[in-house]
Amino acid sequence: MLRDILPCCLREGSREPEGTGREGEYARLGIRAIMRKAEMHPSPKVSLSRRRLIGSAFAVGSLVSIGGARRALAQPSGPFSLPPLPYPEDALAPVISAMTIGFHYGKHHRAYVDNLNKAIAGTDLVGKSLEEIVKATAGDPARGGVFNNAAQDWNHTFYWNSMRPNGGGAPTGTIADHIKDSFGDYAKFRQEFTTAAVTQFGSGWAWLVQDPDKKLKVMKTANADTPMARGLTCLLTCDVWEHAYYLDYQNRRPDYVNAWLDKLVNWDFATRQLAT
Repeated sequence: MLRDILPCCLREGSREPEGTGREGEYARLGIRAIMRKAEMHPSPKVSLSRRRLIGSAFAVGSLVSIGGARRALAQPSGPFSLPPLPYPEDALAPVISAMTIGFHYGKHHRAYVDNLNKAIAGTDLVGKSLEEIVKATAGDPARGGVFNNAAQDWNHTFYWNSMRPNGGGAPTGTIADHIKDSFGDYAKFRQEFTTAAVTQFGSGWAWLVQDPDKKLKVMKTANADTPMARGLTCLLTCDVWEHAYYLDYQNRRPDYVNAWLDKLVNWDFATRQLAT
């Protein structure tokens, strides 16, 4: 069960932002307005290139994106809504920038929620919890679209909570004891988790899970697949879809994964997920 992180606010809706393509994105970020103002009121002392102006607009653009994500929470359009982040959007910087969070949370995660609401409208899935929908549609080709969006909503909510500002490093307490019992020591766990995250081909997730025998395991899943649908208890996950890290790390996935482990992992959250 996903503990402590799926409040009742999940059962309200959200809406996609307007504007698509490069022009729509530039307009949403205010780039077009900045360029037009610069052309109408040139400075006699400072000459800014188009590249620098666009760069400046993107630097503040994440704030516009984040604002849109906040407004979406107040626009119900179905039974599920975009859950609030457990920290400010810039709290994970510099490991994960506010711009990445703005697009990842405010655009990608929100799209999964909106698409899920559309997919279940008028079906027997209305009224079921998110976890129930994931389990009911897993492995059903006829409901692949529902599963993908429901599982991605669940996975992303779990991912946000798997991190915290000033987190990371070796754990202590109960979770540390479980890691020692299952892997031998933290170094072996870290090596196994990093390998899973880095070698996941294409899009997917790296997980720390607990099996029915209470042993901890590392696994990786592709696309929207989630261990929760297989009856495993999820403790932590690292998103290795490119939209999770590409703005900050480009193709350097190993750097992202190592920084994630060193500085962001929320071991308190993992401890709360342990089956007793």
